[in-house]
Amino acid sequence: MKLAILSANLKCYSTRRLREAAAQRGHDVKVLNTLRFAIELRQGEPDLYFRQTQLSHYDAVLPRIGASITYFGTAVVRQFEQMDVFCANSSSGISNSRDKLRSLQILSRHQLGIPETTFVRDKKDVLPAIERVGGAPVVIKLLEGTQGIGVLLAETVESAEAIIELLQNQKQSVLIQKFVSESKGRDIRAFVVGDQVVGAMRRVAQGQEFRSNVHRGGKTESVVLDDTYCETAVRAAQILGLRVAGVDMLEGKDGPQIMEVNSSPGLEGIERCTQLDIAGAIIDYMAAQVDFPEIDLRQRLTVSRGYGVTEIHVPEGSEYIGKTISESGLRDKDINALTLYRGTTVVPNPRSDRKLESGDRLLCFGRLESMRGLVPAKARRKRSPSVKDLPELPVADEVHEEHTQPMPEQHESRDE
Repeated sequence: MKLAILSANLKCYSTRRLREAAAQRGHDVKVLNTLRFAIELRQGEPDLYFRQTQLSHYDAVLPRIGASITYFGTAVVRQFEQMDVFCANSSSGISNSRDKLRSLQILSRHQLGIPETTFVRDKKDVLPAIERVGGAPVVIKLLEGTQGIGVLLAETVESAEAIIELLQNQKQSVLIQKFVSESKGRDIRAFVVGDQVVGAMRRVAQGQEFRSNVHRGGKTESVVLDDTYCETAVRAAQILGLRVAGVDMLEGKDGPQIMEVNSSPGLEGIERCTQLDIAGAIIDYMAAQVDFPEIDLRQRLTVSRGYGVTEIHVPEGSEYIGKTISESGLRDKDINALTLYRGTTVVPNPRSDRKLESGDRLLCFGRLESMRGLVPAKARRKRSPSVKDLPELPVADEVHEEHTQPMPEQHESRDE
């Protein structure tokens, strides 16, 4: 395998270890400074130049994109994807994980534990937002930050208001998050590679510090996670589109609470704590996957008019319960079952004689018209009476508000 490691810091521990692990396994490996690329766009021929020279062919790319170069770094990764080069983490996955608000928005629709979080811009919304997450103390986070930078604990409502007002005046967007008191000063870092957790450690803050990051002086200890924590970490990484990730979780009374998912997790702390060859596990996974690059279904399926991919549910009382996939008649309707989801169990390419149970979900490819009646209707959330019963503003007030309130500043979007 010819492997490129994208890193702007060639001397850091993680980059050195990954390069060593690849070389020890006989792979041809190069560390390429992400900032030295030039992206060439031509019809049907996406290409890259490195140090003013056309880049030679690579089988795989391992991105180590720092937070300060997210926009350009993800553009380089995206170009490798367009050139059909296997990337350990996708450009969209890196973008999803780098923005704390975006990552929590994506995770919030799934049945995974996350601390109650709110995001506001108007000063009048700050106090109600703090109340909605359980009141003080609350954790205040900048949308982009690493190694514990930009994470503050406000012990009182007054201090929370002052901190948020100061940050907003500095044009900083912040999240207000429930403080999980039972895990104060402790968290779990699970290192996910592919579909498994290859190592985990507990980080414990020292002294009066509530942040447990190693860069903040936190101590580490190796830990063996139970199935719930492992499944939560793997699902969080996969939902965000990451194959290699560090998933940070709090040990809440109701189970794991996901704080953050890192697309370029450091190796030094977890390798020294666990004495495991995490770098080797990453390289071995990539070598096994390099012959099967990810296919963007959105670009492939548009040529199949009338066909697509959707998820079919088997609800309680369904006529399909107790029948095998073959007996369900899906194939006769030009529908193929690709994957069966049963609870936390995933069954790829399920056999035709597998019986369906209540609560099963089938990822299917087939004729859209045939699948239309099998897709469950979207559940409508009941709106809170306090919101539903709010009186509408008179038109005159709306016009007055529009002309008297200053327009919000327009910031350049960091989204793709």
